[in-house]
Amino acid sequence: MTNNCDVVVIGAGVVGVAAARSLVQKGLTCAVLEKDSVGSHASGFAYGGLHPFSGSDIPGALTSMARRGFELHRALATELLETTGVDTEYRAKSTLSLSFTAAEAQDARANLDWMRSEGADAEWLESDSVQSVEVRVSPEVIGAVLNHDTAEVEPYKFVLALAQDAERLGVSIINRRAVAFNQSRKRLTEVVLDDGDVLTCDSVLIAAGPWTEGLARASGATVGIRPLKGQILRLDAPGEPYEYSIGWAGNYVTSKPDGLVWAGTTEEEVGFNEEPTTEARDKVMDGLLTMVPALADARLVKQTACLRPISGDGLPVIGRLPGWEGVTVATGAGRKGILLGPAMAEMAVDLLTGSRPSDEYSAFRPDRFGASS
Repeated sequence: MTNNCDVVVIGAGVVGVAAARSLVQKGLTCAVLEKDSVGSHASGFAYGGLHPFSGSDIPGALTSMARRGFELHRALATELLETTGVDTEYRAKSTLSLSFTAAEAQDARANLDWMRSEGADAEWLESDSVQSVEVRVSPEVIGAVLNHDTAEVEPYKFVLALAQDAERLGVSIINRRAVAFNQSRKRLTEVVLDDGDVLTCDSVLIAAGPWTEGLARASGATVGIRPLKGQILRLDAPGEPYEYSIGWAGNYVTSKPDGLVWAGTTEEEVGFNEEPTTEARDKVMDGLLTMVPALADARLVKQTACLRPISGDGLPVIGRLPGWEGVTVATGAGRKGILLGPAMAEMAVDLLTGSRPSDEYSAFRPDRFGASS
């Protein structure tokens, strides 16, 4: 095992492996610590929808990050296929966002005006037009926004490709757990592993999802991160694949290249419990059948659950760990981790290498939740 390097990255999800890949491209030596395996948590079990014009804090604090993440995904799809041979299943796929009430339609139209002002290729469809583009949508729909500037990726394959490319470039991925940091005059010097081994380094990037908070607290700080559980159903459904990704009120349904229909999702505050539940299954099915009653005959093939990292204000946490020099945190993307992950990694690398001043990312500073636990 390598016992010294420039940067140790903790966490082999999308942010961690994307950052490690970028760091070695900039000439730094890097090791990734992962207590389980690459993409074994939220990054490997997400839906993989890339929707830069919708979601919490869009428009708002996440607008530019979402757009940058979308651009990076488009470039990475080609790069990673060439360097690793892994098809991340990136594909442009339009989104049909449904409205069932007048209030929902009013909000959707207002957001559509903003989307168009930002250059999105999107339009409003009345109920009969919705039925004409996807006849299986509920006849109760009163309208929908059809957005052509969206895409999808297979999250696990995406993270795997990033990790393989990072290793090709010289990153060491080590299946061990970090338990503590050592410092000299508040400057990071070492990372202590669960078996007592020590890695000597100049900097650490903590990208450990909801487990980031535990590492921060062990170091006398807090970054305001907690787990938000989400569950997804994979279904064998009759009929042709769905041409559009269909969404409503936080629910979605889409056909994936694996031949299955994926439907989700939940937002559950249940600590670190990652077990699938029948309650979540029923909730997802209720939303699914509201949107597409024709899926009543679908057969459940698989149900997955994962823990997304979310902060107290819903924004990512990117910046220096309070009280430490040489320790940077990047996590907290919630439901948009796959979209935002490459952009968050880019921002974290900028901070680690001094490429940009930290005040450019002030909205995401970890110390906005308090400097100590």
